[in-house]
Amino acid sequence: MAIDREKIRRAVRLLLEGMGEDPDREGLAGTPDRVARMYEDIFAGVGVEPGEKVSLFTSENHDEMIVVKDIPFYSMCEHHLLPFYGSVSIGYIPGNNQVTGFSSLIRLVETVSKRPQVQEQMTTDLADTLVSRLKPLGVIVIIKARHLCISMQGVKKEMTEVITSAQRGYLRKQITRLEAFNLING
Repeated sequence: MAIDREKIRRAVRLLLEGMGEDPDREGLAGTPDRVARMYEDIFAGVGVEPGEKVSLFTSENHDEMIVVKDIPFYSMCEHHLLPFYGSVSIGYIPGNNQVTGFSSLIRLVETVSKRPQVQEQMTTDLADTLVSRLKPLGVIVIIKARHLCISMQGVKKEMTEVITSAQRGYLRKQITRLEAFNLING
């Protein structure tokens, strides 16, 4: 699905008017177009199948855990259209020697994060995409994020960090999950 820049321009103009601003004043005159271009970038994951970002290859692995941690991301809360940002750590145990490149995991996070969503759904989507595409023995996804909807409005607590996790397969077993947590948390 392609972004409709003209609809966004009109909506931003109406938003500015609704706030009591003059959308034609010097500082705001180009704002509707700037926001439309920005939205095209920050919502580039809308309508994109994230599994396409995960390339597969075979590598002898003997069921050893692979972890890529602290992948930075930015996303948008679907409730307030304010950013949340932080890092994603992914661990998986390959099945049938099917692995993916580290950069594929980073591209997956970039694609999934570029949507309006809640952090809990992002965590689930990443885990489920990896299960579907890699067919691993286990997956763990941990997201640590700060939400501007918590910092800027409502309770206004700047340093609050939200942590979500999803485990699938072998990583639901306590001992394996503890190994993953130890690797991710150092």
